[in-house]
Amino acid sequence: LPCRVVPMSPRLHRPVMHAADDAAMNAISDPAASAALAEDPQVLSVRTVFISDVHLGTSGCQAEALLDFLRDNGCDTLYLVGDIIDGWQLRRRWYWPQAHNDVVQKLLRKVRKGTRVVYVPGNHDEFARQFLGHQFGGIEVVEDCVHLCADGRRLWVTHGDLYDGVVQCARWLALLGDQAYEFTLRLNRILNRARARLGLPYWSLSGYLKRQVKRAVSYVGDFEAALAREARRRGADGVVCGHIHQPSLRLIDGVLYANDGDWVDSLSALVEHPDGRLEIVWASGFAMAAAAAKVFHGDAAVAPQPVALYDSAEPGRHGSVT
Repeated sequence: LPCRVVPMSPRLHRPVMHAADDAAMNAISDPAASAALAEDPQVLSVRTVFISDVHLGTSGCQAEALLDFLRDNGCDTLYLVGDIIDGWQLRRRWYWPQAHNDVVQKLLRKVRKGTRVVYVPGNHDEFARQFLGHQFGGIEVVEDCVHLCADGRRLWVTHGDLYDGVVQCARWLALLGDQAYEFTLRLNRILNRARARLGLPYWSLSGYLKRQVKRAVSYVGDFEAALAREARRRGADGVVCGHIHQPSLRLIDGVLYANDGDWVDSLSALVEHPDGRLEIVWASGFAMAAAAAKVFHGDAAVAPQPVALYDSAEPGRHGSVT
């Protein structure tokens, strides 16, 4: 299986573009955007980047770290896999600092420089679903789509909330859980400030609770299995999603399941190299992403070691969730 989960590489290679077409699942054809990438030796370049669950509009959004990532990583196609803007939180309380504006401007600038940006809305930015088929500043808004990898694999791209029974069948519970999670992350922020004063590394309280609570573990497993089944039904080789804030890259009954994580807690993304290899990458100080996934390289599974690439002044800042 030509995919693995690793920390961010110190250097990535410039990509070669391919095209895809699949009207049945709103497929996206990759543009010949490679030539438009700036010839800056400091900018890393991959074929495709998938990010989700940024939650702009919340105090927990790690906008500065995301800006660093977008600045240091060029790509031909960038998929925004839902929950980019947190409409749920903005309806309760307006929060929109300059850094969040900067993220939006950076995305628009990437479009102007030749990157194709495809936006697949999630549940927190479900307001964008009324604009399916439209473009905003060159950013395409689609319900879902199929990405054709350089090695020929077809990956179904969806946020994943439509396959979450809690969101679909008990919206009030999802809203209640959203507020409870926000409280947990605020507590996590205080805890990690104290740990920083003691010289201790960042530690994710929310991630710990997810791993310890059996119902949460069962929920994640059910969610992943449901998406893998749907990808198989659609004739895809795998699925790329977000929603649950848990980066992962693994096979489920022969179907590739890829979750690109989030920019609230994990600070992770999924990237595709020019040869079709897939990697989960994340910023420094957030090594707990490695604990949630294993490295796939052939038949061997190896525990990844995080590589420092970005530093966050306040790695404990967090906000909303699915």
